[in-house]
Amino acid sequence: PASGFLETILSILHHTIYICAPLALIIQRKARAQNCTMQLSLPAVLLASASLTLAAPTAAMSKGTAAKMNTRLAKAVRPHFLNAVNKVSRDVSRKAGEETLSAGGTAPFGKFWDPAGFSKDITPNELKRYRESELTHGRVAMLGTLGFLTQEAFHPLFGGDIDGPAIKHFEEIVAKAPTFWYPVMLAIAVAELGRARIGWQDPFDGGSLFGLREGYTPGDIGFDPLGLKPQNPADYINMQNKEINNGRLAMIALAGFIAQELVNGKPIVN
Repeated sequence: PASGFLETILSILHHTIYICAPLALIIQRKARAQNCTMQLSLPAVLLASASLTLAAPTAAMSKGTAAKMNTRLAKAVRPHFLNAVNKVSRDVSRKAGEETLSAGGTAPFGKFWDPAGFSKDITPNELKRYRESELTHGRVAMLGTLGFLTQEAFHPLFGGDIDGPAIKHFEEIVAKAPTFWYPVMLAIAVAELGRARIGWQDPFDGGSLFGLREGYTPGDIGFDPLGLKPQNPADYINMQNKEINNGRLAMIALAGFIAQELVNGKPIVN
């Protein structure tokens, strides 16, 4: 009985450390990948060493006892282990996100809200690229939302014949003036190329094809003709939060406009 009790205790200790060691290594790997400031190398090494040290006594156990203990402990511990790994992954991703992105997190969601886990297992540069994409789409959506409401109510071009739901205006313009969109597309291409040369790495000069330049702030291409950019850092972050939140709302609103007009075939303001 004493030897069976000892085997049980040793097995429990072994499995506990067996769980903690890879968990610590996961934390360490995530922190390094995210350039996180957490100092985790010493705990990871200690836990891994303890795992190897306590693994030896279980070798003396009989195969049958070890197999039963392994099965029971695995079933009991697996859900807790997976939950712990997921929580650590979310916490490290959130910590890295807060350090990489200074703006975009507002109440009630906190400094960094990522319930879908898009920031999991990505580098800080990739996270900044996601923010660059969010800002760009948000700005386009704000202009698009305003454009939907304006062009449906006021459309003097082409003799005022381009009317009705905004989702059909593109085809109506093509039918009336087939070459109208060529200079528009050229202007968009020039603007996008200029933006890319400011914020994105040059793949022909050894840079990444989809990487942002070091030191580049997502969305800040130096275009501020009205001088609205605050000089105070706190005011600047506040303005960034306003732009991001309005852009997010505009993306949802524009999707709603398009869906509504596809369903009922009528202008938004009718």
